[in-house]
Amino acid sequence: MIGLDTNVLVRYFTQDDPEQAAIANAFIEDALEAGEPLLVPTIVTCELVWVLDAAYGFARAEIGGVLADLFRTRQIELEDGDTQRRALDAYRTGPGDFADYAIRESGMAAGCDFVATFDRDLLGERGFVEPGAYPSR
Repeated sequence: MIGLDTNVLVRYFTQDDPEQAAIANAFIEDALEAGEPLLVPTIVTCELVWVLDAAYGFARAEIGGVLADLFRTRQIELEDGDTQRRALDAYRTGPGDFADYAIRESGMAAGCDFVATFDRDLLGERGFVEPGAYPSR
């Protein structure tokens, strides 16, 4: 198995740097043809979403499509795959960033009751609570 860094996936999906994109394309396609599994850690997915949005101006729907395609690729292994898939589902319809939902889903999978946040956009979402709204123990 080979782990993928964010910059390799950015080159693959944006084709912005012809030299690096050609290398990334060949690397990924060769690995897939050889049957070599490729690992996408959760942090890489979070970074990928941020870069596609902030640096390249991809729309939320475009990013959702990129992730859906990536997640469907047979030889792509996702770190905490169920968590990433649930985070993608929430990202596609919710106001938060992919990372927000990855944090929530990771916490829930670990047994957390909720995620404490000051992010007002998330406070109406399942699993997010303002720290001051929860009584101290």
